[in-house]
Amino acid sequence: MPVDIPALRPRLVRRNPADLQLLPVNARFFRKEEYDRLVENVRRDGCLTSVPLVYGGGEYEEGRELVLSGNHRTMAAVDAGVDAIDVMLIEEHLDEQQLIAIQLSHNSIAGEDDPATLKQLYEQLDDVDWRAYSGLDDEQLQLLAEVSPEGLSEANLDFATVSLVFLPLELEAAREAFDQARLGQDASWLAARADYEQTLDTLASTHAAHKVGNVATALHAILTIVENHLTDLQAGYQSPDGEPLHSGTVGLETVLGARSLPAPAAVTINKAISAAEGRGEIEQGQGWRLLERLAGEYLSGENYVSSGTDGQP
Repeated sequence: MPVDIPALRPRLVRRNPADLQLLPVNARFFRKEEYDRLVENVRRDGCLTSVPLVYGGGEYEEGRELVLSGNHRTMAAVDAGVDAIDVMLIEEHLDEQQLIAIQLSHNSIAGEDDPATLKQLYEQLDDVDWRAYSGLDDEQLQLLAEVSPEGLSEANLDFATVSLVFLPLELEAAREAFDQARLGQDASWLAARADYEQTLDTLASTHAAHKVGNVATALHAILTIVENHLTDLQAGYQSPDGEPLHSGTVGLETVLGARSLPAPAAVTINKAISAAEGRGEIEQGQGWRLLERLAGEYLSGENYVSSGTDGQP
């Protein structure tokens, strides 16, 4: 016999999401990156744009009703700092079987998207922020299906799509990078699988050490460590006995151990270089030759004493 389900007459009310009761058992789950995207969207909107369904039924006090559908949206509102949301409130008394059936129906009856239409709409989003807001990506929409790695080299290469999440202060630089890519600046970077695995291991170690979950934050911590050990890069061009390993150019920061120097020191060096260029002692635009000469004179001076780590006898 068919079950006699009474007609529901929910009404729209305002509630503090932090006071509502969440389901003790919820079949719907979100991956962390999906939930973080939801929280960011709610924070950006300042409200929920879809309404949770809550149940009072005389069993829960006003303002502390049970959320039947929209538990994650309710939690996201709390995490986003939203203190009032619209909810649909069921006031009729329902038994446990009806409550479970409503919960499951909201999770399972969701319809399907037409892939071609979804792709067409997604491609109309030019801004990287709005694409992220949509919760979709190129891989889900198979926008990379026509890309063949065979064009990258003579051998077939395995490849993977890597999603990068940028901090708010870095978004402008990310937008500029995407804009440049759309203008046709074509470049491909290849990395060995071993390098990829080493990168993941390094990120995992950084996550654990700094107790952070965001990849961009962990990457920033790694780059900070590199900045603090720039002189370690000398091993790429200088042998242990102080001989050059190649004749190419290197970054001055690997020599000085810093990317900047005090302005008064920079002015003094600029004056010395200008004077040496004016006297024809060095060529224009090759100020490093003056530094090289001064360093050579220092090393050959009678007061110079080797530290035992500079490759000199």
